[in-house]
Amino acid sequence: MPRPPADPLTPIRRARAVAGDGSSTQRIVDAITTAIVERRLMPGTKLAEQKIADIFKVSRTLVRQALNQLSRDKLITLEPARGARVAEPSIEEARQVFEVRRLVEAAMVERAAAELDEDDIAELRTHLAAEQAAVLRTDVTGRTRLLADFHVVLARMLGNDVLAELMADLVSRSSLISLMYQSADSAGHSFDEHVAIVDALERRDARAAVRLMQAHLASVERNLRLAPRVPDLAGAALADIA
Repeated sequence: MPRPPADPLTPIRRARAVAGDGSSTQRIVDAITTAIVERRLMPGTKLAEQKIADIFKVSRTLVRQALNQLSRDKLITLEPARGARVAEPSIEEARQVFEVRRLVEAAMVERAAAELDEDDIAELRTHLAAEQAAVLRTDVTGRTRLLADFHVVLARMLGNDVLAELMADLVSRSSLISLMYQSADSAGHSFDEHVAIVDALERRDARAAVRLMQAHLASVERNLRLAPRVPDLAGAALADIA
């Protein structure tokens, strides 16, 4: 007997459970963003307003507000004929996102090397331990989230809310780009590079921290292919959530 078609919004139902408190609109934004970052909503996935409204038990007006915010964040696209879909970033956009990250994060770790205290370093070590555990147990969604959050955690420690929000946006867009263009699983390498960055921060070696962060981002970017992998990844995701 054939299985019923997979519901592409199943990841939103899962992510809803971990979305933070707040307004209904923000809960929807958080849930969809989480599903994208955790690689459970693929580029090009259609997001039907009524289905989302049913999941969250809210009006379509609130759903529309959430989708508009996600569109402004470049995580989805809104088109009159096609409706809302998870964004499919271009090669040029991918390069631009990583260029911005190199500029922002170089300055971020330079400042972090001078300002982070022992408690901050201990918190980063705890985060690294969680990353390592997720990598070792091949927890794809967990390691994806933790490896991305490392950069947001660093931004948050500097006490700049705007920087933390900017990093969260850039990391979310990077995760979406990786879904389409990443050539191989480099989670282990990313973890090792994070460890080296924290080691430099603990030594208060700003020059090394900047060099290591730039090398880390360059390594991630080098692992991007020009040919999207969406069909294969989408097939794998549908099998997982069916």
